[in-house]
Amino acid sequence: MTIQASDIEAILRESFPDAKIEVQGDDGQHFSALVVDESFRGLNRVQQQRTVNAALREKLDSGELHALGLTTRAP
Repeated sequence: MTIQASDIEAILRESFPDAKIEVQGDDGQHFSALVVDESFRGLNRVQQQRTVNAALREKLDSGELHALGLTTRAP
């Protein structure tokens, strides 16, 4: 099954319900995501991205989500 940008956004929305989330990509393999969430305040960029990757862990581990460029920040 091919993952879509809307699927990634829905997964992220579960972990970051109040975040600004934008996911782009339409080839089913390569995506970019912007996640702006208050929970990132005080975390460095690596910590922020690890938090996002944890939310997507199942899809990343299964290989269903292959490539994701991340931009994360606090508002």
